[in-house]
Amino acid sequence: MKILCVFGEHAYGDPSRGEGVEHANFLPALRRLGHHVTFFESFSRKPYENFAELNRALLRRVEETGPDVVFCVLMQYEVWIETIQLIRNSGVAILNWSTDDSWKYSMFSKLIAREFDLFATTYPELVDRYHHDGIGSVYVSQWAANAETLVPPVSAPSCRYQVSFVGAAYGNRPALIEKLRREGITVACFGHGWPEGPVEATRVGEIVRASQVSLNFSEGAHGNTQGLSGRQIKARVFEVPGYGGCLLTEQAPNLERYFDVGEEILSFEGEDELVRKVKTLLACPDRRDHVAQKGFERVRREHTYDHRFEAMLEALTTRVKKQSRSPIGWPVFEVAADGHRLGPVLTIIRSALIGMASLIWGRHRGPRAARRLVFELSWRLRGAWTYRAAGWPGRLFYRES
Repeated sequence: MKILCVFGEHAYGDPSRGEGVEHANFLPALRRLGHHVTFFESFSRKPYENFAELNRALLRRVEETGPDVVFCVLMQYEVWIETIQLIRNSGVAILNWSTDDSWKYSMFSKLIAREFDLFATTYPELVDRYHHDGIGSVYVSQWAANAETLVPPVSAPSCRYQVSFVGAAYGNRPALIEKLRREGITVACFGHGWPEGPVEATRVGEIVRASQVSLNFSEGAHGNTQGLSGRQIKARVFEVPGYGGCLLTEQAPNLERYFDVGEEILSFEGEDELVRKVKTLLACPDRRDHVAQKGFERVRREHTYDHRFEAMLEALTTRVKKQSRSPIGWPVFEVAADGHRLGPVLTIIRSALIGMASLIWGRHRGPRAARRLVFELSWRLRGAWTYRAAGWPGRLFYRES
């Protein structure tokens, strides 16, 4: 198949945060499966002046490449509902990989998922809610490991680090790391917000494989708004064993669906159990090596992106029958793009909102705070309109989005 991937090269479109998980893992997995893959940058705001230009460029890329499937990972409203509809109407199947339903379901997935032929969620406990809301396109998948980076473990005595963590510093993570250090345990931390800063994707595997214990924390950056646990399964749960590491992860729902917890990976709840299990693993290298080996074997056998995407694309082709191709409906798009113009009234509103927010949160945080206020009001009061060309958040706050 010909697949056009629509997401970002860097995490959140920010080069300082390193290569994004999707860019590093999704593209090579799809190519290994034998598909012809092209890429469209949608996270960065630098290539375009506004979302109209971004959406116009995406539709042109669809025309140029003639894909069978458009594979999106949307952050928010960067790709309009009108654009999604035009792609589908041209005979191209379109799917979205959505991984933050613990806090984004009501404000995002519920409002936009029905526009897609397939809408992948990593939260099996939310499938009933999707169905209740009349969304039949939902498909359950999960993060995984890159088959190209699978490396068997080395023994504990060969490891350079006692304990390591690779990930951003937010929430309760700094406090848990500090607790370990107060107990005399050396912890090396890498990522946004730590003194060492982010590391290249190629270095993550080296760090994990050289660590006696690799930590993972399950709290999401935005907490929980869906009546679920604030914990979530993250990509690192699969990456660490795939890199040959011994994973000690904070407990999260559904871990047991993917691993034999206690045999292939280990989990903890609270700082006291974290400290106790780290000390036990450091004192029992044979136990550590056993867990690392068993976890690696499980990931290699079942949990690579090759496995995930082969099943997902098979589900897509089962649901969507091949259609004859039609031209992109450019007149429809241009009407939508015309409705995206800012105009003098909205320009004044934007300036007023940013001015007031900057007085409260400062010059740097003010514009983003103003955008967040408009977005929160928009999805609550206007629903899916937020994700259309005429939606105010995208029209008012392109650079801040």
